[in-house]
Amino acid sequence: MAAYYCFNTLHNKKHSSINFHENFMKKITTLLLISISLFTINVSFKQKTLIENFQPNSYSTLFQTELSKYSNSIHQISEHQITEKEIHSLRIELKNMDFWLRYFEPLAYKKLNGPLPVEYETEVFEKFEKPYKRIGGGLTLAEIALEENMKPDSLLNMSLPSIEIYKKDSIQQLLSTYNHFYFCNRLYLLNLATIYSTGFECPDTNRIIPELKSMIEHTTKIYNAFDESFPSFQLPNNYWNKFNELSEFMKNSSSSFSDFDHFTFIKEYINPLFQLNQTCIQKYGLTSKNIQDYSLNNKATSIFSKELYQAQSNKGIFHRVTNLEVLNQIKKLGELLFYDPILSGNNQRSCASCHNPALGFTTQQDKPMDFNASKKLNRNSPTLLNSNFQHLIMQDGKHINLHLQAHDVISNEEEMNGKSEEIINKILSCKEYKSLLKNIAKNTPGYTKISMEHITSALVYYYTSFSFYDAPFDDIMNNKLESNPIVQKGFNLFMGKSNCATCHFLPQFNGVKPPYTGSEFEVLGVPISSDNYQLDEDKGRGIVNPVDEMQHAFRTNTIRNSSFTAPYMHNGCFKTMKEVIEFYNEGGGNGKKMNVKNQTLSEDNLNLSENEIELLIEFIKSLDEKIPTVKLPVSLPISKDPKLNKRIVSGTY
Repeated sequence: MAAYYCFNTLHNKKHSSINFHENFMKKITTLLLISISLFTINVSFKQKTLIENFQPNSYSTLFQTELSKYSNSIHQISEHQITEKEIHSLRIELKNMDFWLRYFEPLAYKKLNGPLPVEYETEVFEKFEKPYKRIGGGLTLAEIALEENMKPDSLLNMSLPSIEIYKKDSIQQLLSTYNHFYFCNRLYLLNLATIYSTGFECPDTNRIIPELKSMIEHTTKIYNAFDESFPSFQLPNNYWNKFNELSEFMKNSSSSFSDFDHFTFIKEYINPLFQLNQTCIQKYGLTSKNIQDYSLNNKATSIFSKELYQAQSNKGIFHRVTNLEVLNQIKKLGELLFYDPILSGNNQRSCASCHNPALGFTTQQDKPMDFNASKKLNRNSPTLLNSNFQHLIMQDGKHINLHLQAHDVISNEEEMNGKSEEIINKILSCKEYKSLLKNIAKNTPGYTKISMEHITSALVYYYTSFSFYDAPFDDIMNNKLESNPIVQKGFNLFMGKSNCATCHFLPQFNGVKPPYTGSEFEVLGVPISSDNYQLDEDKGRGIVNPVDEMQHAFRTNTIRNSSFTAPYMHNGCFKTMKEVIEFYNEGGGNGKKMNVKNQTLSEDNLNLSENEIELLIEFIKSLDEKIPTVKLPVSLPISKDPKLNKRIVSGTY
């Protein structure tokens, strides 16, 4: 676990300072390598003791039995021509172990059942490094290869080394203890709600629900084995009662993917089970050092809680400030600065110029004007609402935190064109700002000298305060509001036939999926405009990570508050939600015959009817959050410099 502690140190360092220097990162990387080396030596030294102390129980024996069975099946199949039926059988065997496999070794799992041939999604621990290339293998890709009349042998053979990883003594020892179980179960429940019940990793929609039923049926064996092996930490009766209700629901459910009731599945069973599991984590005083639990909050009482996971620090350099009075001053400072064009080079442009709170913190233009008001910027202004639930910031993932993004926009010559030293001097020329900053800095351990970090951290602390409001759909799922039949139908379409949930994962409905440690990017084939279906030239993530797979890829944003955040896509090419859904319905760029070679969106027509599109829109509207009306500052702080006192709240353009 030494490697994990180093990651944890790195995470804390991130929140201690916004300006990351190359030398600092080299030191951290060196520390990480040393930690891993020491960990390896320590494991080697203790390995004999671990093996000697290992006491098999029915729980660990069940895992070993299932793993051996799957390993034997893979070896046998690799000796002859593989059939689709055999792959389906293997998928059932694999899913019987998913409860453990995804949690223990998520990277090894990509070789067992990776959804993509190549992945570049960047985990939270890799944000400081170049994106890693991961080669996928296993069953999903093997089945796709069969469908395309290609040989799947090599894809299945990639599974063999990964299977051996799960046989290591460290995992066997882990299974002899109770500590991991409820964390393992938590990830399993989250995946039931987001991955296993959608088409994310199963290429054949006819198999999704049968596999889901088989998984849940087999989970009973896992639970029973755990209770038998660890009676002092067994699942409580109320958990068992709810799980038995889930099992009965699954037995009575249709095996048709398009007919499956995702809404009831999650609301009545998975979310309550999640809450009970969280209660057990707290009751038994469990803590985890597994990277799978890095972002998750043990105290969250619902999957549909804004406290479920943390992706960004909303405090920045104020992370150690707990005094409520000082925090209120920070928020007040951020609020004033957000609407003050004093941050721009010409004192005419503010943050609100491109992120108007009355317009969902967007502009409702396809692209805002540049600093000189002579041309449009390259991209649409995305909403700032819920931006703190993304691990990578900007539509191309250029920045690793919101504070760096704020500094970049302020200093960017095409956006606000502000100079740090000049900005500080202008701000300190205002008595109100100076008084606030002096007191705030005095109460900020380690950062007593006023700097741009105080400015950007205050801005982020202000606008992220609007990210913690619920939507009617959250209230429905949390039993605070009665269910709406139209919303329920729309949600079932979202999770099922329309394939939306394979990219937009609950609860944030963005590209952050369990265990919520990374932001995903997709290639959709976005056109220049809704009436000009040529591929937009913007390379997106391909600018940051210039590889073939990432060309024209963009971060999957949240669909929360979509009613307020039109137009849509990175270039604002679609003006209405209906236009967006129709674009997906027709298979994205390739469905429009645009020849996007690396498109990740399926080019198959979804065959959504007009009524189904309207139902989807109604569901998406139910994700509009109950954000209070923002009151703009009546006036801006007075400066000693008369020229600065011509500033207008929110700027002039």
